[in-house]
Amino acid sequence: MTRKVLLVDDDAAVREALAQTLELADYHPVTAGSFVAAKDHIRDDFPGVIVSDIRMPGRDGFHLLTYTLEVDPELPVILLTGEGDIPMAVRAMGQGAFDFLEKPCAAADLLEVLGKAFATRRQILEQRALKRELARGDPAARLLFGLSAQAEALRQRVRTVAPTGAEVLVTGPAGSGISKVAEVIHLMSPQGQGSFVKQPSSGLTPEALVQVCEDAAGGSLFLDEISAMPEATQYAALELVEQGVGARILAGTTVDLAALSAEGQFLADLFYRLDVMRVRIPSLAERPEDIPVIFRHYVAQAAEQAGIAEPEISSEHLATLMVREWPGNARSLMSAAMRFVLGMPEEVSQAADLGLSEQMAQVERSLLIAALGRHNGKASDAAKALKLPRKTFYDKLARYQIRPEDYRR
Repeated sequence: MTRKVLLVDDDAAVREALAQTLELADYHPVTAGSFVAAKDHIRDDFPGVIVSDIRMPGRDGFHLLTYTLEVDPELPVILLTGEGDIPMAVRAMGQGAFDFLEKPCAAADLLEVLGKAFATRRQILEQRALKRELARGDPAARLLFGLSAQAEALRQRVRTVAPTGAEVLVTGPAGSGISKVAEVIHLMSPQGQGSFVKQPSSGLTPEALVQVCEDAAGGSLFLDEISAMPEATQYAALELVEQGVGARILAGTTVDLAALSAEGQFLADLFYRLDVMRVRIPSLAERPEDIPVIFRHYVAQAAEQAGIAEPEISSEHLATLMVREWPGNARSLMSAAMRFVLGMPEEVSQAADLGLSEQMAQVERSLLIAALGRHNGKASDAAKALKLPRKTFYDKLARYQIRPEDYRR
């Protein structure tokens, strides 16, 4: 979300000073000297927060607040009050203002309130976006969560491969939801009305493979962790694929199947037949901005399963989740959501125990990994995207022991 702030004050000197403060904190201020000038910027999809003086000639901050809440009742408005206006500001809070600050306000106080308002606005816009996707009845939107570029790329890839009816190889780190993605592909495919049969590949015999193919006839057969399939069954699978079975074959793996086949540890011909179309699921480390969205979904799901009210999730809690490492990806995030709903002790507290420098280091590491993931492990492109000199970028990779090749697809 763009960090945009609509700054409304009739005093040009105050506007300029506040705008400079916001720019230094990486916000994008848009200034207006009156309610009339600000009105055209206020809309229900405004990607930010409004900061307005209360006392202005003509229509004052109360008019602006009333108009804003009519356009979007969930758009945060922070009011600035002069000396003696505190009772007026308290009344404004009762009418729906997000918060108020007394002028002249310290930069730290303004930025603290803005941070809370932006976290609230981000959550609101994320939830609206998900509701719009759900309303379209698109399984990719309903079941594959996230608002990052990587999440949208994953959904688009699924939408592309699903209607083809061809074999699909779904790859991703452990716990990333490979079987879920395979199920979405099935739902969106010509075989979507048939059965979705999930079959672990480890220990699968050729005879059992034939049986599950028959069970999946007219639908899709998902061979989970196909790298563990016994050699004899791999030959049987190749023969069935070449003959054309009555089910669409989807395969999943958490390891590099191409490398295994090159080393002779997996049947190369079967790999080539299964790798007709590939779908790669990015790790949470590559898209930390999706963690709050996915966590909120799991919390709602866990609360429903437990039959209890869904607890509120603070912005601070979501922030600690974003700086944690999630080696188990979505699976471990789901477990954290269940513990959160049940009020159990949570490892998330370990992030809160860190000092500011340690927390910022974790955030920086997450952003570096996310950039490499978006750019297929190409360090030069990732450095350019982060607007870092190449040497600085490589120094940071060395500091955090990040290898670009780990994020190449």
